[in-house]
Order: sequence, then structure tokens, then C-alpha cells
Amino acid sequence: MPGVVAALSALWLAACEPTGAGRGASGPSIDTSAAVPVALLLPGGSGNTGDETLARSLRQAAELAVADLDGVRIDLRVYNTGASPQQAAAIASQAVDEGAKIILGPVFAQSANAAGAAVASRGINVLSFSNNADVAGGNVFVLGQTFANTANRLASYAVAQGKRNILVVNEQTTAGEIGANAISAAITRAGAAVAGRESYPFSQQGVTQAGPRIAARANGGGVDAMFLTADSAGALPMLAQVLSEQGVSPSTTQYIGLTRWDIPPATLSLPGLQGGWFALPDPGMASRFSARYQAAYGSTPNPIAGLAYDGIAAIGALVKSGRADALTKPALTQSSGFVGVNGIFRLRADGTSERALAIAEVRNGQAAVIDPAPRSFSGAGY
Repeated sequence: MPGVVAALSALWLAACEPTGAGRGASGPSIDTSAAVPVALLLPGGSGNTGDETLARSLRQAAELAVADLDGVRIDLRVYNTGASPQQAAAIASQAVDEGAKIILGPVFAQSANAAGAAVASRGINVLSFSNNADVAGGNVFVLGQTFANTANRLASYAVAQGKRNILVVNEQTTAGEIGANAISAAITRAGAAVAGRESYPFSQQGVTQAGPRIAARANGGGVDAMFLTADSAGALPMLAQVLSEQGVSPSTTQYIGLTRWDIPPATLSLPGLQGGWFALPDPGMASRFSARYQAAYGSTPNPIAGLAYDGIAAIGALVKSGRADALTKPALTQSSGFVGVNGIFRLRADGTSERALAIAEVRNGQAAVIDPAPRSFSGAGY
């Protein structure tokens, strides 16, 4: 299962210049009485087995979404971009030359950035599968669940439960630093206090050596929750063990996780994480999508395959309006959002996405939902 988390973290590949903030595009005019050409840019063609498997899962999810559309015709055109940003840019331009009115994909941040830059002047928007907010903006949107989205949901919930002083703990990696910054901003936004920030080198020795220092800070008073950036494929198992050995317990210091602690499910059995909180998409909706995908294709979907379905669902909902400006930026960023396979989501003017998430608690080796995902963006917190 490490490959599952690797597929998710790979979306964080650093952006190349120019980043999203420097681009601008409103969107094309479309003929909704005809099939709307949509380009699907996939990581196939790289020769990497993992990329090929991911590409197939994304394509199948998109095809499932097209088949589910009611009264909307989408001309889905599939392109392989390989692993090269330069190739992604060339393929994006080719797709628009061939009539594409919007681009769905690519996966990796560098490729999404390059594809967006290549077609920005032509007024074409890009709904990428990345979760890296650094490439969002202008004509590029990231459909992936961002650190800020997750941190905001968890921090708001924590404050509502009386957690007012939250310690941030992160690994010394690019993703760890970005995650810690998102957590700190979310804590402040929610009205709580950042009780400090502790970090550790991303290595077994680094975690072991930093454990006593982090534990001393958590147990030293003035801390009622600890927000961790670590993931299951990285430092989380060892960090949970080391902190437990140092006398830190979720029963006294609430653990909060920025990443999915249920991938792989074995993570939920770690003694040190019992009682901890993390966020995840609506489990019921996610399970239904997985079952439908399994029935259609005989295999389980990649963890990010639902993003391809969501992209088609959003495009279909907008095209169904019959408006020529259905794929412009103002239409894509409608405040009511869209319904996807993992729950509701909406695209923001800054190019990021906001997804309604559930809060789960680790109980007896299981993920128990303690606060369901909102079903609309009209409630508190939205």
C-alpha cells in the first residue's frame, strides 16, 4: 500500500515557472446543442507501470461519469502526456488545436502548470488532478484535496470541541513545511492559538531523536491538541510509537492528522493513534463510487480516480445549463458548487477547490465518523 500514498504525494511535485497567479483566462464560448469536446490529459506513455495504472483508472472513472450524464453530450478526447511537463504543454496545445473547450488533468503539478501556461492565452481552463495549491490560479484549477482545505475543516472542528492551544508538528520536507503553514493559518483562522511548532528530520533517527523534545513540549502545559503532518507511508507509525513511549497520549493531548490515517487501513490499528482525529471524504458516497467502479471494471479505483469523475460531473452540470459561457471562470466558480463521488465540492476564484469533509476518530482500529461531511455550502464554516 505505500504506492497508494506515493500516488497522492506525487501530486506535490514542485511547480515550474510561471505559477498560476501569473495566468489569466475566462473561458471559451461553447455550443451546448452539440457534443462539447473535453480533453482528458493522463500520465500514460511514460513507461512507468504506476503511471499507466493511474492513467487507466482516471480514464475509466471519466468514462463512467460521461455515461452517467443525463441530457448532456460530452466528446471525451483522451491524450497521454507521459511524465514530462514539456510534453504536457505540447499535448495541451494540440488538444485545443483539435477543438477542446476545456482540459481535465494532468495529474502532476509541474505538468498541470505547464499545460495551463500553454493554453492560457487561448482562453481555455484546466481542471487538474493535482492538490498543489502553488499551481492554482488564472486558468488552472486543482481538483485535489488541498492541505488548506483539510486543515481548515479540522481546526474549525477542534475549536468547536474546546481545543484552544494547538501544537503543530511536522517533518522537515517540502510537503511537511507546506502542511505546517496551512495548519498554522487554519488554527489562527479558527480562533485558536498556535501553541508552538516542532519539526523533525525525515528519517528514523530524526524521529527518534526529536521524540523526547516534542513530548516535552506537548506535556509541558498550555497544549491541548497536537496537529501532525506525518502520513502513513512516512513518519506517522514511528512518530506515534515514540510519542507514546514518551508519555504522550491522545486521551490527554488530542491528536489531529492532516493526512488520511485510514490509508492503508492497518494504520488505524496503531496503539498510539487511538482517539486521534483526521478528515476524509463522505465515506458512504466514496464506498458507493468504489462499488460502481468495481462492478463496471472488475477492479478497485485508484484513490484519486474520483477526481476524474468529479471533473466530468462539474462540466456536465454546467453544460446542461445551455449557456454558451458555461465553461468560463465565473461559471466554474459558482458558489453552490457541484456534487461529486466523494461529496460536494466547489472551485474557488484562486484556483483551489473546497471539499466538504467528514471528521473521523480512530476507535478500536476503526475509523468512526464523529462529524458528517456537510451536504451543502450554506451551513456554518462555509
